[in-house]
Amino acid sequence: MPTISMFYGILIRMYLGNKEHNPPHIHAIYQNNEAIFNIKTGDKTDGKLPVDKEKLVSAWIVVHKEELLANWTLAQNGELPFNIEPLR
Repeated sequence: MPTISMFYGILIRMYLGNKEHNPPHIHAIYQNNEAIFNIKTGDKTDGKLPVDKEKLVSAWIVVHKEELLANWTLAQNGELPFNIEPLR
C-alpha cells in the first residue's frame, strides 16, 4: 500500500488492485490509529483518528479530490498512484 502524501504526522495511503472495494477511499494512519475516508464526500467511514487529525484529512480530501479520484483509477488498474501535495 503506497503512501501518497504525508502531513502533520498523518500518512495517506491507497491500496492497489481491483480487489479493493468501492466507494473510492483512502487510508489515513496516525500513530497507532487508522481510518478510512470516502474520497467523494471526505467523510470518515471506518476506523479512528483523533478529531483534529480527522478534520485535517477531510479538508485535504476536499482540496485534492480530483487528484485522489485519478489515483483511485490508477490503483484499481494495479498502477502506482502519484504523490499528492501535503496539507500546509
